[in-house]
Amino acid sequence: MADQKASKYYPAEDEAQLKKARKTAHPTKYRSSLAPGTVLILLSGRFRGKRVILLRQLSQGVLLITGPFKSNGVPLRRVNHRYVIATSTVVDLSGVDEAVVEKASTDEYWAREKGKEGKGEDAWFESGEGDVPKKEVDPQRVEDQKAVDKALMANIRKVADLEAYLSSNFKLRSHERPHEMVF
Repeated sequence: MADQKASKYYPAEDEAQLKKARKTAHPTKYRSSLAPGTVLILLSGRFRGKRVILLRQLSQGVLLITGPFKSNGVPLRRVNHRYVIATSTVVDLSGVDEAVVEKASTDEYWAREKGKEGKGEDAWFESGEGDVPKKEVDPQRVEDQKAVDKALMANIRKVADLEAYLSSNFKLRSHERPHEMVF
């Protein structure tokens, strides 16, 4: 030990060492009630209280749902499975275009467009707050929504009162207790 000297050179910055992950990623375990075709009630977000139809379970705990848009205004969306209540009502998904559902199941379908920069804060104040342009919807998404809705609405109309059920919102009144309800 006497012959080993401490180094006179020390790096200015320590080399970054990767931290060991304490948690490992596990595949999402969906509830058994979340089967394709099940009518769900959304609990949060812009469309909370709406009844929607589950089209597919996606990766990372996300569900692909639709209103259908023609019935209650909910478009094709991805929703976290923790923010829905599954009901006992099931809709027949036969005739739904599988190619559209497969395309909407990819992450690239939901990625935001790159290169669209905002005008900036100064330009926004100069233009005034009243003339906010309406956000344009991609025409391909409109076509995809129509393709899914057409088949779904045909199946929904075969069942009595199902369209009215989907278009109505879920509400709780003061005497109703959700933990005692059967959906």
